[in-house]
Amino acid sequence: MDAAASTSTSDALDEPEDFTWAYLPDVCLRRVFRFLPDRDRARAALVCRHWNRIMYSPDLWRFRSFSFSGRSSKSRRSEFESAVWYAKKFGSYLENLEIKYTNPHNSLVSKRFQAAMRTFLAVLRKDNSRLRSFTISYLELDRAAWSQSVRNALLKSLCLFLRRESRHLEYLNFKGARVSLPQGCTLLSSVGHSERNSSISELNIEDFFCMPIAVHAHTLFSQTLARFQNLSKLSLNYACISDEVLETLAASCASTLRTLSVKCHVHEPHSQVVWGFSWAKLASCSSDLRVNFYFERLMKSDRLSRILLPEIPIRSLSLTNCYFGDADWTVKPTLVELLPNYKASLQRLTLDFNNSHESIDNELLGLILLCSKLYYLKIWAFLEVRFIETLLQNRQENKCVFRTLKVRIYTQRYETNEEDSLLQQVQSQYRELIDNELNYFVIPYPMM
Repeated sequence: MDAAASTSTSDALDEPEDFTWAYLPDVCLRRVFRFLPDRDRARAALVCRHWNRIMYSPDLWRFRSFSFSGRSSKSRRSEFESAVWYAKKFGSYLENLEIKYTNPHNSLVSKRFQAAMRTFLAVLRKDNSRLRSFTISYLELDRAAWSQSVRNALLKSLCLFLRRESRHLEYLNFKGARVSLPQGCTLLSSVGHSERNSSISELNIEDFFCMPIAVHAHTLFSQTLARFQNLSKLSLNYACISDEVLETLAASCASTLRTLSVKCHVHEPHSQVVWGFSWAKLASCSSDLRVNFYFERLMKSDRLSRILLPEIPIRSLSLTNCYFGDADWTVKPTLVELLPNYKASLQRLTLDFNNSHESIDNELLGLILLCSKLYYLKIWAFLEVRFIETLLQNRQENKCVFRTLKVRIYTQRYETNEEDSLLQQVQSQYRELIDNELNYFVIPYPMM
């Protein structure tokens, strides 16, 4: 038996090194090639005719993400040329396309980007009929790097492209475009230009309009939004929200709408009056509706109370103020009076603020115990380590249901040895709970 095994091993060692690769099934080759960058794929295609044929398999080219920087660089032009080459070579296979253009500071680079996108989108418009998902984000077209002519040319190329591709599109993301109201509505209208309803089920227009624009005051936006009658997920800014917009959503896509995500920044318009019955009507028409609110530097309870009405079925809430501090500001009314309105619906809570002037441990603990469905907690604030111990104790006694706990305990000292030692003791005490039931991450963090 040992001799036979030895012979078999010897024969295996004598086989050519490329034997396994030569007979590897096509599905395995495609799996391997999927991890290769373009340059390595091009080299692999030269190995043999079989590999060259596999390299043209559609599933290798269905998803593509391009990331460009608006800063000047010697390699920037080659990046644009590479994108155009890809469109000509494999654009017909494309189903999911993502384009990111960040930090548009250089007008020459922006002009080259616009020219590359004009050719890129024109090729896809001609050869592609598979596209299901399209993202072009962070264009920030309100920056000085975009001249009026270049901005208009880019938007024209996008409109022409979307008129052709919108028949099959299911996901559309214009996050961070920063366009004017007429330009934005024209761009959105190009998706639903046909007589039949748009097929878009997910639409992200967060930071789509320029920040100072009070979109809610213009009927043009609600009329444009009415074209999208199959939406299941919609992301936008609170500056777009009005009674008319909520009524439009209730009338056009109530049967399909499941998630509405709303971002509100302190520097964008947010003082409009939206009535609770408009939210209640939308919630009653869309019985499974989940509303997510994200507030940036808008922390004062008098302003929040105008926005966070009891009729809204809020599932996720984020309040972030980063390092900005205000001795006249207090978060306690929000924790004690406002957020308890969502005790039956709130599932995710994110808090990040500088509360060095007040303790909120008791108020925050009371809110967490009150919310019966709250499973995700991310808290960056000035807290006592004792708060973590009490929270874990309540979780162990099944008085709350969170499964994820991410906490950054701010301190006003650079050295955190004392907090580290106390946290280690708490973690040792609740080790079994942390290891078996929680996604747990808690650290002290000096706020210097």
